[in-house]
Amino acid sequence: MTTPLAKLTQIPPTVAAVADYEVLARERVSPGAWAYLDGGAADEVTARENRAAFARLHLRTRVLRDLSSGNTACELFGTRLRAPILLAPVAYQKLAYPDGELATVLGASAMRMAMVVSTQASVALEEIAREAQTPLWFQLYIQHDRDFTLRLVRRAESAGIRALVVSVDAPISGLRNREQRMGFAFPGGIEPVNLRGLTPSPRAAGETLFDSPLITRAATWRDIENLREATKLPLVLKGIMTAEDAEQALAAGVDGLIVSNHGGRVLDGQPATIEVLPEIAAAVSGRVPILLDGGIRRGGDVFKALALGASAVLVGRAFVHGLAAAGAVGVAHVLRILHAELEATMVLTGCRDIRAISPASIRQAGLRT
Repeated sequence: MTTPLAKLTQIPPTVAAVADYEVLARERVSPGAWAYLDGGAADEVTARENRAAFARLHLRTRVLRDLSSGNTACELFGTRLRAPILLAPVAYQKLAYPDGELATVLGASAMRMAMVVSTQASVALEEIAREAQTPLWFQLYIQHDRDFTLRLVRRAESAGIRALVVSVDAPISGLRNREQRMGFAFPGGIEPVNLRGLTPSPRAAGETLFDSPLITRAATWRDIENLREATKLPLVLKGIMTAEDAEQALAAGVDGLIVSNHGGRVLDGQPATIEVLPEIAAAVSGRVPILLDGGIRRGGDVFKALALGASAVLVGRAFVHGLAAAGAVGVAHVLRILHAELEATMVLTGCRDIRAISPASIRQAGLRT
């Protein structure tokens, strides 16, 4: 088995785009870790489609506009952000780099971009918060022990978290065949430290999935309503892929939605997130902010998501590739590239600020129905 290369201490001049980090990252982690970090569910069709769908969308350019005093700033839940780009919640980041989430938050802070911390982070939430010089959100999986879940919420509140992101699309783990074929297992010293003290869910021998505690104790809409009552933090649901669920989420009192298919890591065969975004944006009709993740590798992809109804996007694999290649410097560079490309796209389409980006900025023929 090939030994991973040493992490980069400076970025090669040949790195011109986010995609250039992919090969650099793959060379610097073990094959098993790469299967976990980069793989998708089953045949990985959805994971690939997330990226391919952006290429089918074409931009409409407007010329000779006054673009002076332009900017990429936006506001979400009372917090002004430098750009509508956030780091998505990614578990076990020590698989990519020894410092894990501490390197990520350093890179995010350097670029003044917000970061969403995973429940399954390999560094404690409070430790990440102490190092952060940028807004943090916390991604929550509702655990079978609801009291433990509430304690996680209280920890997030005490740490100064700005918003609570509840992942609702993964009551079970995806069938990730690439990991299975590699025989991946977590190395010693890497664990979901925020879940220490959680009593394991009991399993009965011979049970079917539908009768297992994973399902019988899985979250329902009632849990979202209970969370809404339990915290004053903005409550955002991650994993919304239909207009029907968007409507039900609003009825439950949530403050925002994230259109997400979990990066194609849970259920293969779903459409790309950018393809379902217009449906959800139409259903929401501006009542709450909508964010999107899945497949973003270019600032132009960010622009396309904003044009079709997103208020901001989250990037996952893109920053993980930077982290795996070069730690905090790689994370910061990935964000710098995306931000620079977004600025260039806005200038070349005649958009002075985020508010100027609209459905008219996209040639709709690129969307499937």
